[in-house]
Amino acid sequence: MNGLEKINERIRQDARAEMDAILSDAGKRAEISQKGYADQARQLTDDAARRRQEACAERLERLRSSADMERRQLLLGVKQECIDAVFDRAAELLCQLPREDYIALLARTARQNGDGTEEIILSAADRDAIGSAVVAAANADGASFTLSAETREMGGGLILKRGLVETNCSFRTQLHALRQTQASDVARILFD
Repeated sequence: MNGLEKINERIRQDARAEMDAILSDAGKRAEISQKGYADQARQLTDDAARRRQEACAERLERLRSSADMERRQLLLGVKQECIDAVFDRAAELLCQLPREDYIALLARTARQNGDGTEEIILSAADRDAIGSAVVAAANADGASFTLSAETREMGGGLILKRGLVETNCSFRTQLHALRQTQASDVARILFD
């Protein structure tokens, strides 16, 4: 090998060494970059999974809250229906009182709600069956109630009328007023 060949060989060896060093360095940098991108991808994947879990948890909580509110509203509706049924049943029972007790109740209602000078309006059935007895009982303490020729279908009770002014003392009206003040007591008895 002559001098020129030695120089060429030396240049080739140096070039190969430099090329190997460049390739090695490029491989290391590619490995570092790949690891960095893999870490970044893993972080993005973890963040996305965490956000999905948080979104699912929030949605689940909203659904639970909504379901709980709907359950409470349904329960409240059922309780209201039960309370309504209690007051409806009370009206039925008042109408089914024994004759003497029913007459006494109507007479007491007239005395408590009137001044003793009103006409007493009853349902047609009550007027025919017990009208005169109710007026007599209401007037027992010196009042001067009169039995009206007019009748109303009211589901029990009476209406007091003086001129154009009427006082509705029907069971339905009285129980409605009582319901406004006593519904919570009835609910406590029914549901506690």
